Amino acid sequence: MKIFITGISTEVGKTVASAIVVEALKADYWKPVQAGDLDNSDSHKIKDFISNDKTVVHANSYALNTPMSPHAAADIDGITIDLQKIQEPATSNNLVIEGAGGLLVPLNNTDTIFDIIQPDYKVIVVSRHYLGSINHTLLTIEKLQQKNIEIGVIFSGSEHITTEEIILKKTGVKFLGRINEEPHFDRQTIQGYATKFRDALLHF
Repeated sequence: MKIFITGISTEVGKTVASAIVVEALKADYWKPVQAGDLDNSDSHKIKDFISNDKTVVHANSYALNTPMSPHAAADIDGITIDLQKIQEPATSNNLVIEGAGGLLVPLNNTDTIFDIIQPDYKVIVVSRHYLGSINHTLLTIEKLQQKNIEIGVIFSGSEHITTEEIILKKTGVKFLGRINEEPHFDRQTIQGYATKFRDALLHF
């Protein structure tokens, strides 16, 4: 199983969600494009969060130095991101792929994060409540439905019943779980969520 994890915006909890899914499935992890914070990247965070000894964290296809949209960070680094060079790592294990920002974050003048998603991927949308998040979530799911792939949603942060209900009713996507506000996230917290999420993920 290959699961692509995207968010409705930045800072909605994609990496924590990715760690939970990785731990639940003992899956490999791959972030194709990392922009900025290369000494404490999302790949580093995944390694710090997980407890199992099966997961392999694969190298980024592009590791960019500036915390900006990938197309702009690449320009600063004097390169152009080539979609053909974003090659999925070979593995016999389940694979969790984490996007950068939202679906339409540009990689170059023509391609976006959306173009990385392959027909055999399942996609988890991480949605966090804020003013405008319903619109952002529905637009994200509507865009993904163009690929005719299976879509699930994880809600991140404090519960907001009316928001969550309308998103699930209007889209029909599978609800996989909620990640609550926590004082901090560490291996024990991630492992606890992984146990709770495992059954839903195995039937995703």
